[in-house]
Amino acid sequence: MAVVIGSATTLSTAANTKTADLITGQYQFVGKGKITLLARGSATGMNVTLTVGGIALVDDSAIPYFGATGALSANDHVVCSQVMNGGRVSLYLRNTTGGALTTDYVIYFDP
Repeated sequence: MAVVIGSATTLSTAANTKTADLITGQYQFVGKGKITLLARGSATGMNVTLTVGGIALVDDSAIPYFGATGALSANDHVVCSQVMNGGRVSLYLRNTTGGALTTDYVIYFDP
């Protein structure tokens, strides 16, 4: 059974900035299992970095899905889905545009 280790709805990121690490708390460190990241930006220009145990699964890559309405779909908004040995999970968003953008995201861990 997958566990949500991080999520946000309409997380705002100012123009030309990078967020702090978005994964904190109980599930910051995970064992071997599958990590799945779903994400959708409000417009083009949002990049994401996801690392597990120091290994980049997504390295400052553009979020390919954008829109301001509707729910995230596990079938339509998968940015990354990978089995890993485990370690510390880190997630950063970076806005590459001249205006503030919002992002919806959820990260699942399936041991």
